[in-house]
Amino acid sequence: MKRRFFTGRQLRQLREYLTAYLMIAPATVLIFAFGIFPVGFALYVSLHKWRIKKGEFRGLTNYLKAIDNLTYVLLFALALGAIIAGFLILRRIILRIREENPGNKVWLLTIPGAALSAAAYAFVRWSVLLLPEVLAIADKIWGLEKTRQLFMGLLKEAFLTPRVVEAWRLFLGSLLISLILSAAAFYLVRGMKFFQYLAQFFLAWIVLPLGGGLLWVTFQDVQSAYQTALEEGTDPGIWPQVITISCGVLLLIGAWKLWSRAADQRHTWSFLARIVAAVGLLIGAWLLIGELPRVIASGDKGMWNGLKVTAFYSLGTVPFQLGFSMFLAILLFQNLWGSELFRMLFFLPYVTPTVASAAIFRQLFSNRYQAPVNQLLIGLGLEPLQWVREPQGIFSMMADAAGIGLPEWAAGPSLALVVIMIYSIWTYVGYDTVIYLAGLGNISTAIIEAAEIDGAGGWEKFRYIIFPLLSPTTYFLSLIAIIGTFKAFSHIWVMRQGSALGTTDTFSVVIFSEFFEKLRYGYASALAFVLFAIILSLTLINQRLQGDRVFYG
Repeated sequence: MKRRFFTGRQLRQLREYLTAYLMIAPATVLIFAFGIFPVGFALYVSLHKWRIKKGEFRGLTNYLKAIDNLTYVLLFALALGAIIAGFLILRRIILRIREENPGNKVWLLTIPGAALSAAAYAFVRWSVLLLPEVLAIADKIWGLEKTRQLFMGLLKEAFLTPRVVEAWRLFLGSLLISLILSAAAFYLVRGMKFFQYLAQFFLAWIVLPLGGGLLWVTFQDVQSAYQTALEEGTDPGIWPQVITISCGVLLLIGAWKLWSRAADQRHTWSFLARIVAAVGLLIGAWLLIGELPRVIASGDKGMWNGLKVTAFYSLGTVPFQLGFSMFLAILLFQNLWGSELFRMLFFLPYVTPTVASAAIFRQLFSNRYQAPVNQLLIGLGLEPLQWVREPQGIFSMMADAAGIGLPEWAAGPSLALVVIMIYSIWTYVGYDTVIYLAGLGNISTAIIEAAEIDGAGGWEKFRYIIFPLLSPTTYFLSLIAIIGTFKAFSHIWVMRQGSALGTTDTFSVVIFSEFFEKLRYGYASALAFVLFAIILSLTLINQRLQGDRVFYG
């Protein structure tokens, strides 16, 4: 009997998968067009000198200008992380195959997975070759009458450029080969999880070459910069900085691993040994990372100042914002008269237009004697302040009032930035309060009643019941708040004034200034990717620190 290429069950399974992929295809196209492509284009811009129009290819120069040799450290870490992630994906696939499909030929999916990844890289290559040709249309139409026919003709000419056509044919050929290999593997490898395994192999073959390529680019650029420094007679401290800081980061990760696993040890001596080893690794890590201030000093002063201001802004808003909102939520959750009205009043600042409310706040905290806040200080017998125009740090101002001298690094955030912090807390406390009220509504009253029967007071109920059960809500709000402080822009831009401008310019304001005022598109795009890396790192750190402490019931 002749064997059919696909059995009825395989055809049904294939039809189901194709139907599902066709259903999500429109959303995938939209995500690519308005999500992935803009990010890729921003990366392309960050690698060029770009002022209004595309300039020369600069590689990592924009990143080196921003964070100096730390660029090589981060690129090396990214490459190493990609390689490790690729191997972990392959290891997980192998373990799953051994558990779920022993004796099956699932390993054959490595071939179509590699072919699909090659097709994906061929598509990226075609896009990179096509993009300059499309962008060159702006130069070709300079001085000509701009018509739709002219643009469409030049666009067609860009797509028909010989190297672009060659790259397109390579993509189509690799895609066709990968589809044929996938169909053959689907015929040979039976099982309901064919597409899951294929997707995982595809992801592994995407990540591994990417990590290897980044590693090669890193070493090539470091070697070139090192050779250039030697030829120019300058300090060639690139390799030592890259090696020492990278080793310091690895020791820091090792210290965290030992510290987190110490609590799982059964014996006291094992617990103490891991604690001592973690402390030793931590000291060694900080000694190696001690090279970091020198690297930071060589970077863009405006960028590092923006990062410092952003850190002050985040530390000065998120804890108070969450603390006040939790207190108000617990207070409003009681059966008090008028609680519904107060819920609405607390939420009003969040729905008020940001520009309007920030402008009003700027007038309230104006440096004029007639400003409401200054009038309040005068009524209390105090001297009026500059508020949104005051660049001096609040700790330094307190020390000067007490006749104590403080070093510059201990000056703290400027008074102008503190006013912006107050505005941010005032705006977002209402939103956080509403979310906390929803979290309180999910706590079973039976647990609280049982605690009351056992004699628990108000503080005990909060400490041992309410606060732990609100941990998912706290985790969500803290994560959103930290990301929001690093992306904050509108109200800061409205409230920044006078001599305090430099002390209130957060990272997002620095990027906006580079892009729209200085018209340095390439450098601004590089700063945007640095900010993206910072937000991603903070999100991962927050997940590691709080994720294990979240109690979901």
